[in-house]
Formats: sequence, structure tokens, C-alpha cells
Amino acid sequence: MATSYRDYTSPNTQFTYDMRNNLFFKKDDRNFIDSLGIAQLNTLGNNSLLDIFLTTGNVVEPHIHQNAAELVYCIAGEAIVSLINPFTNQLLNYNIKPRQVANIPQGWWHYEMALTDDTHLLAIFDAPIPEVIFGSDILRLTPASVWAHTYCLDEAKVKETFAPITQTVVIGPPVGCQQQGQLPDRAVSSQYPYYGYSSQMPDGYGYYDANYVQQGGYGQQPVYQQPTGFPQYSTHPCHTGYPPQPDYPSY
Repeated sequence: MATSYRDYTSPNTQFTYDMRNNLFFKKDDRNFIDSLGIAQLNTLGNNSLLDIFLTTGNVVEPHIHQNAAELVYCIAGEAIVSLINPFTNQLLNYNIKPRQVANIPQGWWHYEMALTDDTHLLAIFDAPIPEVIFGSDILRLTPASVWAHTYCLDEAKVKETFAPITQTVVIGPPVGCQQQGQLPDRAVSSQYPYYGYSSQMPDGYGYYDANYVQQGGYGQQPVYQQPTGFPQYSTHPCHTGYPPQPDYPSY
């Protein structure tokens, strides 16, 4: 834990938080991400969380965290965690089931795909304010002429290919996508052994809390149509993470 100079006698000190109150991104009712950072829980040290819910074939799009490593813990369902090792230039694919983890070192290109419905992942970061660069932003914001010139491509085809990417994707494929890519072959791509962990959760465990939804929970949360990072992430082009919160209590 980072050294903290917070006044723990202050009435503003927070020791608990309901992550359902901080929606990061929502594609639909079964594919969404809640988040927790120091802006939500001011006693956090060098850590933060993303609570990820996915159905089969949905992907947390390729991205990097330039200031944090990420540990992905599978709570329910099954997922492939894929990463590129920059030292060997290898694409590594790891199947994880409940009680299994995959670790992504800081700054490594990676993505996660659900292999079953009701997949529930917890992403744990070793930074209180993790930064992120999404692949969709790299693709859509780099001029087509640069892609074409650099890699000897047809500029018109590059423009046509990337034209549907008009905003940050976060969870793909985007809503309304008609072209679904083939799911990975687990027998070929997996480098992670199966240990026979049960994916059955206790009776009553649901994808989300129905009572909470009825009380204005997930269904009432704002949907980030054009997210550029974690909640309260600056939209200024020079920023790659969220800036200090102006109304955040001083330490």
C-alpha cells in the first residue's frame, strides 16, 4: 500500500463502496463494466478494480494500461485472456475459469473474450488511477493516409475498413454489428491447463441483482457512449488518465 497522509479522523474518510453505483461502460444489460478507484473510495492505496460482466463472444477490446499491471480473476463463466509479450513478440492466450487468474504486466497489449454467457471477471490494478489507451482510438484517430503510407496499403480500403469505428468501443463487437468474428478454438489457443474448477455459483447468484435494478441500480446508470478511459477521464487530447479531482478531499 502507498504511504498515505490522509486524516483518518475526518468524517469524509471512506472505508466501503458499492461498485454498482459507478458504471464505467455499458453495452447492454449483460455486457457492462463497473469500476472502483480512489475517487470512489478515498482510503485506497495503490490499487483499483474493474468489475466486468460479459456474454459469449463479447470482448474487452485490445488496449494497454501504461501505468499499471492488471490481474484478471475469473469469478464465473470462462474467458480467454490474450496478451502480446513485447520481449518475444508472441501472442499468448490463456483460458481462465472460476478461481483462476491471468496477469498482464504494465504496458502490455491485451484483451479479454468471454467464452460462455454470464462470464464475470474482476480486473485488479496496482494503481489507484489506472490509465488506458484503447485500440479503437488508435485505429480511428490515426489518419488513413499514415496507415497506407507506412504499411504500403490501399488508402481507400483503409478508410472503408475503419469507417465504422466512430467512437471508443470498450466492449465489442459494437451494438448492431452484423459481422461476427469466429470465436477462438480453445483446444488450439489455450496455454492454460484445465483444473476442473466448477463454474457453478451458489443458488440465487445472478448476473446482477434484480432488486437493485428495480431500485434504480444498473438500469438507471448513465451510459458512456464515447468513453476515453476510466470514469471522469479527461477528454483533453494531452491526457491519458484521469486528472486529479478538483473536489477531492485533501490528504
